Amino acid sequence: MGTIWAQTLSGDKGPKYKRVADTIRGAVDRGQLTPGAKLPPVRELAYQLGITPGTVARAYTILTDEGLLQAEVGRGTFVAEPQSEPQTVAPIEIDAIAHNARSDGYSVNMFSPHMPNVGQARLIRKLLAEIAETPPSGVMHYPSRAGSRPARQAAVSWLSGTAAGRLSEQDLILTNGGQNGISLVMQAVLRGRRPVVLVEDLSYPGHRRAAELLRADVVPVAMDDQGLIPEALEAAARGQDAQLLCTSPEVHNPTGIFTPLARREALLRVVRRLNLQILEDECYRVGSPRAPGYRMLAPERSWYVSSISKTLTPALRLGVVAAPEGQIANVRRAMEHGYFGLATPMSDLAAALLAHPDIHAYEAAVRDRLSEYIRVAVNVLGRYDVVWRQDVPFLWLNLPAGWRAGAFCQAAEAQGVQIRSAEEYACRHSRVPHSVRMSVNAGVPLDMYEAAMLRLRQLLDNPPEQISV
Repeated sequence: MGTIWAQTLSGDKGPKYKRVADTIRGAVDRGQLTPGAKLPPVRELAYQLGITPGTVARAYTILTDEGLLQAEVGRGTFVAEPQSEPQTVAPIEIDAIAHNARSDGYSVNMFSPHMPNVGQARLIRKLLAEIAETPPSGVMHYPSRAGSRPARQAAVSWLSGTAAGRLSEQDLILTNGGQNGISLVMQAVLRGRRPVVLVEDLSYPGHRRAAELLRADVVPVAMDDQGLIPEALEAAARGQDAQLLCTSPEVHNPTGIFTPLARREALLRVVRRLNLQILEDECYRVGSPRAPGYRMLAPERSWYVSSISKTLTPALRLGVVAAPEGQIANVRRAMEHGYFGLATPMSDLAAALLAHPDIHAYEAAVRDRLSEYIRVAVNVLGRYDVVWRQDVPFLWLNLPAGWRAGAFCQAAEAQGVQIRSAEEYACRHSRVPHSVRMSVNAGVPLDMYEAAMLRLRQLLDNPPEQISV
């Protein structure tokens, strides 16, 4: 590989990452790099060329998406065998690697999970092209309930085997992502001048934000290592106009806690006694459910919200709401008054994508690739108090006693790693643990992700003075 870098990069204009990619393409075309040839690690090639690792990583990612290169976990990056079918270039995910003030000029974004491209991007582009050529719903009229029926039927198929329970297309609406679904459920459920929404003590901020937009009061409920505490739920609702409980029992965001069936049943006894509705947020589950969902256990009062953001891509903003028995009209009214429904081309795409015969195979491949990143993170940080699961796209790190999560996040960002503090998931006046959430970023090469984790471990091993007391 080193011989092709004896010369300068191809061309003298344009972004350096494109010039790196062009140089590698030229070397492959000339036979200097043959199928199976191993390329240098990102940092080594960056040093040879006098450029940043982020620049080399972008070039490798482009060529991997083209099919010219192939990344193998634990082995490196290689020239791929020739493809029988040409592949188009996938756009680089510009927020996966962010520029900052570090000397090497890049940072790895672990704020939110970044999905790996295992072929689903090509499928989506293909379906988009077909829909653009001959859109089944046309492009000249408003969305309608009848027109979106194929998409809802496809969503029923896609949700088979989940915790949503028994479904028909009449029970569903499609939304512009999971957050839009959460907001619609609250619009459908909340009544009165100051309704109360109950949330987990540490919870997804979108639950609170949606409630506050509707001028609802948000009350946190204490948790333990199995999720919400039934007695704490009853105490939090006492004397309040509590109407809705927001919870994520399969994969709690941000801690990754799983709520077992016995605890769910105990919580349901309280919920029924208080006559609450339940919003079950399943947007972070990428594996199989481990227990029946609330819509299966209490179909008369449970709303189910999910999306493809953590299983395929967040770019399409495609989510789904399954209503309780007999209550679909309430949320459909909120949707129609808000935005009429998904845009017709998006509805056509949802119908084609969610019913595609390979959709679950792509999701399984995404899950497998995410688990590789999880294993790397656990191998690097395993000596510390890390909560993780193989099928959850983030890790929860409890910092050593006396450490400050906010200062740790600032120090991590200075080292090129962007992570979230527990404070971002806490209600006002809540007691906040000194913990951080680190999402899997499969939008960067595995060696770059491992390097970011090694920088976090270096901080943990040698904390700056402002982090600990």
